[in-house]
Amino acid sequence: METSEFRLNRLFAKDTGRTMIVAFDRGLGASAKGGGESAKSVVQSVVDAGADGILLSPGLLDRNRQLLAHRHAPAVLVRTDFIFLGALQPAGTAGAGEEYRRLIDAREAAALGADAIVMFLILGNPNDAVTADNARAVARAAREAHEVGLPLIVETVLWGSLVQDQADAEALIYVNRLAAELGADAVKTQYTGDVASMREVVENTPVPLLLLGGPKTDDIDALRASTTDALSSGARGLVYGRNVWQATDPAVTARTLHDLVHSA
Repeated sequence: METSEFRLNRLFAKDTGRTMIVAFDRGLGASAKGGGESAKSVVQSVVDAGADGILLSPGLLDRNRQLLAHRHAPAVLVRTDFIFLGALQPAGTAGAGEEYRRLIDAREAAALGADAIVMFLILGNPNDAVTADNARAVARAAREAHEVGLPLIVETVLWGSLVQDQADAEALIYVNRLAAELGADAVKTQYTGDVASMREVVENTPVPLLLLGGPKTDDIDALRASTTDALSSGARGLVYGRNVWQATDPAVTARTLHDLVHSA
């Protein structure tokens, strides 16, 4: 077993084969208002909830490492790249551009204390060169990550401005397979909203598939129902962000989702 595979497997519970990870890296590309103003409070809530992992930017890991430095703390995933989507920036501060850059390499992430690294693979950008550069960055990162024993989780999303349906099953099947071909050890991707089509996405993805949480919803029952449906398709777990750290009580919500993931 390769070291990268060893570390990836440690993200998943032995009895359920699933994982519940909280994503708190939104401040890299968009506003973290509405619950993310105090990073320390959010990280502490995730720790208190017993989540299996937490996804952080390099800077937030640096500033909150002491909260994660104990035996039962969540595994640490580090976001190593940056996307610029003009529509997500404060009004009057940006154009409508779409750009992609890698921020740190796998060796730097390992030095920060990462258990895994996370990168985007985005389809739908009107500039094909941006997409090609993104794919090349993912492929190179996969090789570098494995050299230092880290797994690479790729967030496969249809966020380019050309996309009309971010939950299109055929496009998700393609981008997930592309991520695996480039060297991803797992993918984090969109739920299609339908169990049958999502099952097809899972079956055509040759690496473990995790679900992203998407926009915040105030309907916890609807969130539980959609999560249950999505997991029934064969997804291996969650990487939920705003639906945890923007909740009224992030620790309670994280614990609820953790129990849901590991109840089946």
